[in-house]
Amino acid sequence: VRLAIAEKGLQCKEYDVSLPLSEHNEPWFMRLNPAGEVPVLVHNDTIICDATQITDYLEQTFKDENTLRLIPEEGSMYYPRVQHYRELLDSLPMDAYTHGCILHPEITVDSQIPAYATTRIRSQIGNTESELKKLAEQHPELQEAYIAKQKRLKSKLLDHDNIKYLKKLLDELENVLDQVETELQRRNEETPEEGKEAWLCGEFFSVADVSLAVTLHRLKFLGLSRRYWGNGNRTNVETYYERVLKKKTFRKVLGHVNNILISAVLPTAFRVAKKRAPSFLGTTFLVGILGGMSYFAFLYLKKRLISSS
Repeated sequence: VRLAIAEKGLQCKEYDVSLPLSEHNEPWFMRLNPAGEVPVLVHNDTIICDATQITDYLEQTFKDENTLRLIPEEGSMYYPRVQHYRELLDSLPMDAYTHGCILHPEITVDSQIPAYATTRIRSQIGNTESELKKLAEQHPELQEAYIAKQKRLKSKLLDHDNIKYLKKLLDELENVLDQVETELQRRNEETPEEGKEAWLCGEFFSVADVSLAVTLHRLKFLGLSRRYWGNGNRTNVETYYERVLKKKTFRKVLGHVNNILISAVLPTAFRVAKKRAPSFLGTTFLVGILGGMSYFAFLYLKKRLISSS
């Protein structure tokens, strides 16, 4: 979501919520979103708790001629293509990949998560279930939400710690990236207009590219990139990722892959969990993933100011 906001040229103030500190389980956050998950967009009296719906909302709300559109008009030849890849990529179980690589680092190569961080995150994952149970007892008004989250987490972790299940998911990802590789090859075979570059679905950076860019960045961080591209394997995907890394908006939002680690782990050394909701000052704000791993951010979303020039 942060990349989509940057691409559209919208300005934000960020408010950080750390997963290692379990701030997403704090009562003030659970009242904002009873699922205790990000991203969440709050605009006036509207609260949206789904990444796809948030992006759609941004497209519908900020649509003047000076704001970049990430979704083609319905009825255009590009619309079904963009929607297909958006849905395909957004359906990938990124939480399973992430938890699985933390719980089973032996399946990774050149993971950006060092051993000390893996140990800390593993401990955090293991403690979350009991923490949610305790919070449910301490906050009866949120008991139903906490218990529901505890059940979802328990079910997920049982799957994510199953190495056979994880390998099955990673094998299925091969098929998805094969589709992406083929689509990128089609773009290479087309003749772009002078001065334009081809992206996943055409000569424009779309919401499908947002999904693909973030997916590849996460795989790189987790130590899975060598499995899926490089050394002559899926050369179009490799070239695409290299181009994405050079994009100004991508560098601004996600930066170097190691920044994910810094945001995911280091906050515990400098902060204590926020026990109260932040002051929103009547502005629009977004809760989103920062870096794509386990660090969350409140983004106070403001319409960008267009100069008269």
